[in-house]
Amino acid sequence: MIIQSSLKKCFQSHCILKIPTAGFQWAPKGGLILQSVSQDVYQNLALEDWIHDTIDLENRHILFLWRNSPAVVIGRHQNPWQECNLKMMRQKGIKLARRRSGGGTVYHDLGNINLTFFTTRKKYERMENLRLVVQALKALRPQLDVQATTRCDLLLNGMFKISGTAAKLGRTAAYHHCTLLCNTDKHILTSVLKSPYNGIKSNATASVPALVKNLLEEDPTLSSELIFNAIAEEYATHYHADKHITVINPADENEFPGINNKAKELQGWDWIYGKTPKFSISKCLNIVSEQSCLDVKLNMDIKNGKIETFDIDVPQQWLPPMMCNKLKDNLIGSKFCPSETAAAANALLRTCTDYKLYNKWNLLCEKVLMLM
Repeated sequence: MIIQSSLKKCFQSHCILKIPTAGFQWAPKGGLILQSVSQDVYQNLALEDWIHDTIDLENRHILFLWRNSPAVVIGRHQNPWQECNLKMMRQKGIKLARRRSGGGTVYHDLGNINLTFFTTRKKYERMENLRLVVQALKALRPQLDVQATTRCDLLLNGMFKISGTAAKLGRTAAYHHCTLLCNTDKHILTSVLKSPYNGIKSNATASVPALVKNLLEEDPTLSSELIFNAIAEEYATHYHADKHITVINPADENEFPGINNKAKELQGWDWIYGKTPKFSISKCLNIVSEQSCLDVKLNMDIKNGKIETFDIDVPQQWLPPMMCNKLKDNLIGSKFCPSETAAAANALLRTCTDYKLYNKWNLLCEKVLMLM
């Protein structure tokens, strides 16, 4: 059963002190089940951070249920250019987010359930949480063949991945979150999680590809709501908690003071792209113009999401070194992204008065932009 009630009203009778965070901070001991009304990936990730950073989890367990509109979520130590098709995501309006936990890249939409289990660090136990999810699914549909693996994934029929796992372990608090594929658009999933970029060298954590399947493909009578409630009921039984799911709004500053600043940081360029581990790109660009066809060697180092070094080998008879040096000077220090690189390239192009050189320079800049 889902109750539409603010946390303050829900728990006011249990509070002795009335302070701005009384609803959440002074919730009864034991298990608490929350469900987000938001479908915004940044708001939901911010709520994870808020609970982890704010709530005393001693003698308290929290399960947070949430879903997002289309988004790709990468792990804390991953490289988005290696993990997903950024160009396609921009075209389709699919958001990119970097979470605080490690692990691999996942695709979210409304057909994907997200579960976050909060405990103290001492009580953190991934496999216990996954067994709880398996038991909930078995109770809902006994015929489902779902098992947890040693990698802390969930497999359907022994081969199809339906859930991936990641975690954040703080000094005293911890959370384990996992996905659960219910009715995700698999065509979009496979398309956006396939990077078209090559020539990248990086020590960033790489995702491990896997076959996936939706639970609703196995049993069309299931729904996300049924699965939500089954997991909530199993969680409540396990932790002797109230079976009610408390619906919350993670954008509510009155309930969660400071949360919007956390969401703002998570959707900022410096966090999403700037936290990418240093990487290098080595490419041979094939440039075809009306009068020539040549290969151009390009090497770049990207640090904190910005171009640190830029070396390009272009035949002098095709493009004067002075023009290549201008491009290099303008790009070094700029963000490795289409908008900023295009602005730098266009500024240089406007200084070129030779029509033939302009066309060659424009072709070169277009090739560089395709790397982003």
